[in-house]
Amino acid sequence: MRTQFSPVWILLISVISIFPTISRAAAVFGRADVVAIQNARTADLVVLDSGFKSGLRQGMICGVSRGSLSLGTVLLVELRPTASAALILSLNSGQMLAAGDQIVIKIINT
Repeated sequence: MRTQFSPVWILLISVISIFPTISRAAAVFGRADVVAIQNARTADLVVLDSGFKSGLRQGMICGVSRGSLSLGTVLLVELRPTASAALILSLNSGQMLAAGDQIVIKIINT
């Protein structure tokens, strides 16, 4: 049986091969660093250096920050043990994401 890969995973695998440090596990549970932003026709893909081994799960909404500056939110769409991909949900006015920005799981109080 032949395995089929989604376009997101083909992109994620190619970015991982370019950035070998992505294979390390995150030092903090529920956090990750942005490795790259891949521009696409319909949406930009955010590649992260952590995956489900760090507590991230598909469908989670995460805040993105640079130091103490809040940049926006992303949605985790594809995960591997030590890498993941997210889509940008929103960006604060005048902000752009870049490699080195950090994500943390948003906790929704009910």
